[in-house]
Amino acid sequence: MTSGFPPAEAAEQETERPVRVLLVDDHDFFRAGLRSLLTEEPDVEVVGEAPDGASGIELYPLRQPDVVLMDLKMPGISGIEATRRLLASWPDARVLVLTVSADDAAVLGAIRAGASGYIVKDATIDEIVRGVRAVASGQFLAAPRVSRALVTAAEGASERAEGVERVASKLSERELRVLQLIAEGKGNSEISAELYISPSTVKNHVGEILDKLGVDNRVEAAVYAVRSGLV
Repeated sequence: MTSGFPPAEAAEQETERPVRVLLVDDHDFFRAGLRSLLTEEPDVEVVGEAPDGASGIELYPLRQPDVVLMDLKMPGISGIEATRRLLASWPDARVLVLTVSADDAAVLGAIRAGASGYIVKDATIDEIVRGVRAVASGQFLAAPRVSRALVTAAEGASERAEGVERVASKLSERELRVLQLIAEGKGNSEISAELYISPSTVKNHVGEILDKLGVDNRVEAAVYAVRSGLV
């Protein structure tokens, strides 16, 4: 499974208007610093801030962000639980998780909650901005340092364990290839270009894959693929 930051040029090409960002973090100093840095980017707009998960959930429908930058460890409702609740009410929500720790449990918890990306807090502002752009464009993002933990966590999820033969029996040949590309961190536009099919066809394939594998989102599908040995 390959993941990480997409080329800055590619991410910029896919962003045609400012990406609306909602910051959810209980550390006022960190949140203020991040807001200040993000507002210097011409194609990023910070549309709201929340000091905890509950406030973030309340603000989401009011601010309608493209991406939620979500701290994992907060008092009250954790970032994982807040992400889960957001996705339950707004399935199209895109959450980029920020945390100081890349421990396995947190990685798997964020994935299961439906996070679209995961990045450590000591990443550079350029990496965070590129992550925001990538997640806004529909890509799955995992910082390079987190990728190994993601694979380790996936290997520990015994309930997702199935061999390649079992997975292949559930999917068509084209769906299997789409799943492999999802697991490699490819977005719908990249899959469309690689397989020479339309974005709408890719979207239909992804929907069929999620349904057949019994998972809730493409990130869980990627974990499923890794654990099953497809990549």
